[in-house]
Amino acid sequence: MNLYPLKFTPLSKYRIWGGNKLNTLLNKGFQADNIGESWEISDVEGGKTKVCNGALRGYSLQQLAAEYKDAFVGKNVYDSFGTDFPLLIKFIDAKTPLSIQVHPNDAVAKERHASFGKNEMWYVMQGDENAELIVGFDKALNKKSYQEYLDSNKILDVMHHETVQKGDTFYIPAGRVHAIGAGVLLAEIQQTSDVTYRIYDYERVDKQTGETRELHNDLALDVIDFEVHQKYKTDYSKEKNYSNTLVHAPYFKSNYLDIKGTIEKDYSGIDSFIIYICISGFLTLIENEISYSLVQGETILIPASINKINLHAESNAEILEVYY
Repeated sequence: MNLYPLKFTPLSKYRIWGGNKLNTLLNKGFQADNIGESWEISDVEGGKTKVCNGALRGYSLQQLAAEYKDAFVGKNVYDSFGTDFPLLIKFIDAKTPLSIQVHPNDAVAKERHASFGKNEMWYVMQGDENAELIVGFDKALNKKSYQEYLDSNKILDVMHHETVQKGDTFYIPAGRVHAIGAGVLLAEIQQTSDVTYRIYDYERVDKQTGETRELHNDLALDVIDFEVHQKYKTDYSKEKNYSNTLVHAPYFKSNYLDIKGTIEKDYSGIDSFIIYICISGFLTLIENEISYSLVQGETILIPASINKINLHAESNAEILEVYY
């Protein structure tokens, strides 16, 4: 059976801070309240997405990698990860702020949790007025001074707050303390990991449990990067019908495409699967004379064995192009 562009059934995730934009803006059709995350493409244990289109309907990422190997993920990816898919793609809706948190790197996550680390990036799709993200520190700290701010409930005073709007992009390497603020809808690209160390959570109570959520400050202290940076937001170009570099890290590469009309993409020089995340508009993909539609809030995975794709948008369509 030949591989073809694959769509997956998203998984909804309840979060204490979740809202309803995944339904109202991205048309997900989730039934529950407080859905904070839509896992679009995932190989995380307990949250594995499955193909929802074509002859491979029902296959998981691991099953596809086991059966198709290099043809599915690319030789380098398969040699590095075997049947473990390396990326997790999400949409996140924060009605109220996320906890202040940090993620471990590969070495620490492997030792403590038998997991990948969690390096990630954010692309803001929509933000309410004055919505913000918290990324890194504005004041130089060490473990001692950081602990003092934390113990006195003043950690927010030394965090870098940034008001955001559609298109703002941030790379969040492991070790960088961060949080998504209230009113932000974004796409998140990350390593396949669900390891998060909560540092501060506003002392709020989860209505599902009736309790405050666990903090992980002992674990977090050893992984925090206290370095202060002059700039946290990623600058990028927006040339039309072209793959503009967003974040190119050792863990994934991402580009921004603003498409109008028809373009041909040749991936023969990239030894990886390709994922398209539709940020706005309506896009038609044509592969082997078969058309696939992609609208705002949808994702699709192009197996590594497919080298040429035509992309067409009658009016503008914005997508993120992601690969390993």
